[in-house]
Amino acid sequence: MSQQKDLYEILGVPRNAEPDVIKKAYRQLAMKFHPDKNPGNKEAENKFKEAAGAYEILSNAEKRAKYDRFGHAAFGQGAGGGAGFQDINDIFSSFGDIFGDIFGESMMGGRSRGGRRRPARGADLRYMLDIDLKDAVDGCENEVKFDSEDNCEPCNGSGGDPKHPPQPCSTCRGSGQIVRAQGFFSMATTCPTCRGEGQIVTHPCKSCHGKGRIHAKRKIKVKVPPGVDNGTRLRLTGEGEGGFYGGPAGDLYVEIRIKEDRRFERRENDLIGRVEVSYLQAILGAEIEVETLKGREFIEIPAGTQPGAMIKLGGKGVPSLRGYARGDMYFEVKVQIPKKLSKREEESLREMAEATGENVQRKAKAFFGSSKKKTNVEPEH
Repeated sequence: MSQQKDLYEILGVPRNAEPDVIKKAYRQLAMKFHPDKNPGNKEAENKFKEAAGAYEILSNAEKRAKYDRFGHAAFGQGAGGGAGFQDINDIFSSFGDIFGDIFGESMMGGRSRGGRRRPARGADLRYMLDIDLKDAVDGCENEVKFDSEDNCEPCNGSGGDPKHPPQPCSTCRGSGQIVRAQGFFSMATTCPTCRGEGQIVTHPCKSCHGKGRIHAKRKIKVKVPPGVDNGTRLRLTGEGEGGFYGGPAGDLYVEIRIKEDRRFERRENDLIGRVEVSYLQAILGAEIEVETLKGREFIEIPAGTQPGAMIKLGGKGVPSLRGYARGDMYFEVKVQIPKKLSKREEESLREMAEATGENVQRKAKAFFGSSKKKTNVEPEH
């Protein structure tokens, strides 16, 4: 078995070369071995493919890291040998920006080598969807409206009237390029007459007015699964912008934004609410009615509950988006301290303080905001 060439040696760069150095080296080799400069030269074509195979790996940070660690074994037998680019047009499609810089050819919108258009995938779209916390927990279905660009179906993106198809360009004879000899080289540039299309539209399509694209107002229903969180992206395949020349449509990505809820705070898959109880309920215990996302329920406040304690309602939180266990709901206890006491309430509390030996204010009004000097009551022995 023949030994495969080192990818860095193919491009003539050191192993620690920066990305822009790798790109520059590939551009030089692509220009040197370009098929238009070497017509019928099989060796030049192989070197052209070989350089493209090396650049395809070394220009990608992840692939380059794998190659540096495992060598050709990380990509099978074809790494760096051009096996991934059996068709020269594949190289032009993959690195169209580079060849556009070198030869002045536009590679956007499905244009292939020679200037002719071919089917191409439409662009992906993003939509921001605002929903309530309850909809994030339970799931919902929302209708979204947005604008997009689609391929004109009557003319299939050509811009010409279906009854009067576009005619081959007389300047470039349908190739989309003008080839000019410069010394020993032949340079191909985009045809100025047809702008690289290879054809001339004599009768514009009435639906798109010769543009090949139409503006569309879209309206679709989006199913939001239970358990989504802020930033969750839902992918709707084929609901993005229409493709070019009959190519597939792009995808629509719906990004979820959850509105702030005054009642609950979300912490991962748990929900945190708050409940206010009197100091007597906190001391003696009580059953309190609280509001949840699914209505009102009762929770038990144990006797001796401290301020800030968390009362748990198991399984009442947010379901896992991946189908795991559901989160819980917690209520943080806030204890209310009265600002005023009746005479009987004060007497009862003083009796309790005396019985337990607590050091309290002599006068109730002093405790509740009076500016008089505070006097302590010493317990009797």
